[in-house]
Amino acid sequence: MKVVLFCGGLGMRMREFSEAIPKPMVHLGYRPMIWYVMKYYAHYGHKDFILCLGYKADVIKNYFLNYNEYLSNDFTLSNGGKEIKLENSDIDDWKITFVDTGVKSNIGERLKMVEKYLEGEEVFMANYSDGLTDMHLPDYLNNFLEDNKIGSFLWVRPNLSFHVVSTADESGLVNSIQPFAQTDLRINGGYFVFRKEIFQYMKSGEELVIEPFRRLIEQQKLIAYKYDGFWMGIDTFKDKQVLDKMYADSNVPWEVWNKQNQNDRNHSTLAL
Repeated sequence: MKVVLFCGGLGMRMREFSEAIPKPMVHLGYRPMIWYVMKYYAHYGHKDFILCLGYKADVIKNYFLNYNEYLSNDFTLSNGGKEIKLENSDIDDWKITFVDTGVKSNIGERLKMVEKYLEGEEVFMANYSDGLTDMHLPDYLNNFLEDNKIGSFLWVRPNLSFHVVSTADESGLVNSIQPFAQTDLRINGGYFVFRKEIFQYMKSGEELVIEPFRRLIEQQKLIAYKYDGFWMGIDTFKDKQVLDKMYADSNVPWEVWNKQNQNDRNHSTLAL
């Protein structure tokens, strides 16, 4: 199943990091955010990517054009350095299509511009390229495929420290105030799944989650997948700090590929 990644925005709320690079190229550890998102999908067998490029597209292109497997994986050096053997690899079996979708295009316009690269795909996935999760993707896909809907997205609690205020009327008299995390409010966390019919609901210049989604809602063709596990978007400097701290502490729930390796090791140990 192909995966469309939206990675052409300006990333205005991350200007501290994204002035010279696009937001998906902001690093977590020694890899950019977009790598973690792609690695997540690849772990579940989805390795055919379409990148919707825009702002600083050359940075993303150069990263993959000059990708060095030896810097990202274990390897064995022998014969005085004349022979190098990779012990594992990551992107060697990925297929990546790079598409210039403009600097100022919205998400809907970017998706329409790559429609031709999705020919023959009954179902495809899409994502913002700046959110991480430990969600078990096969469960999510099965939930979507068993339903006769056209679109789905991850329905999550956001990483916000704001307080929600309720007032009696326009006078401003406060009825209640509580942390956002203690409310029932949830947001669109990306990780979209679409049937090819989504393009029939889109018109030129429209933002994906506004007009097209409203049409889907009217026809009861849009579902939200509720998920209470780990999810976090990187929209602000504070988000970056939180993820950096988690990474430094080896608290990396989004690295589902390493969880599998750990489970395999545990099973091997038990077998012994």
